[in-house]
Amino acid sequence: MNLLAFDTSTEILSIALERDGAVTAHEGAGGAQASATLIPAVRALLAAAGLRLAELDAIVFGRGPGSFTGLRTACAVAQGLGLGANVPLLPLDTLLAIAEDARAVAGATNVVALLDARMGEVYWGAYAFDGSAWHCTQPPRLAQPEQVEVPAGWHIAGNAIDLYRDRLPAAAGTVPARPRAEALLR
Repeated sequence: MNLLAFDTSTEILSIALERDGAVTAHEGAGGAQASATLIPAVRALLAAAGLRLAELDAIVFGRGPGSFTGLRTACAVAQGLGLGANVPLLPLDTLLAIAEDARAVAGATNVVALLDARMGEVYWGAYAFDGSAWHCTQPPRLAQPEQVEVPAGWHIAGNAIDLYRDRLPAAAGTVPARPRAEALLR
């Protein structure tokens, strides 16, 4: 299967290309810079893999929550590339990508995923992995860090941990996970 995935919801731009099971990835500056660098980076990955855009089976992108500018960039680029090449789009929750990254990095299967929402707030959601698929146990929401609900024995992961460590509820552990494009591919 040939898939392109990208996430621009944080300060890090993450892109991954899967061609017949082999994955190549690129990371760079996100935020406002993602709008200028995403398309050239996608083109470079496709060229290195010897793929044309129309040969993709789908384009996967992080749909948020996250940075407003980053989400607009991801959605606009995904729509433009998908419509132009007649390739279907698969929007996935950014917080789910964090949970999957936490599973890949640390084997965490019960994860409260967090993203900095700025202004002293976080986006958060809870996800449980049953061995074959993720299940959302708490849909994404915006809250003060103190309002995040962490069930006993669960891990927390995401870029808001270091910013709000003193304001977050206790957890079984923290995982340095983020919404990597490779997690979106899995």
